[in-house]
Amino acid sequence: MSSSKIAITLESNLLEEVDKLVSKHLFPSRSRAIQVAIKEKLSRLNQTLLARECAKLSQGDEQSLAEEGYIEDLSKWPKY
Repeated sequence: MSSSKIAITLESNLLEEVDKLVSKHLFPSRSRAIQVAIKEKLSRLNQTLLARECAKLSQGDEQSLAEEGYIEDLSKWPKY
């Protein structure tokens, strides 16, 4: 995947924390540390969004999605 260079502004204490991680060789560079942090945050936000959307489903909709593509006899399955 291609990368794009951007400029960001960080609070000095936050930058110090990033620099500590780099100096401990947990990341090869500031850039990589920030990339990983953003990727992890976006992943958590997407999981939270998915959970919120799933919580909006009615029991019937949830059951319908769970059974989607199931081709065997549904009478063998217990009722919800």
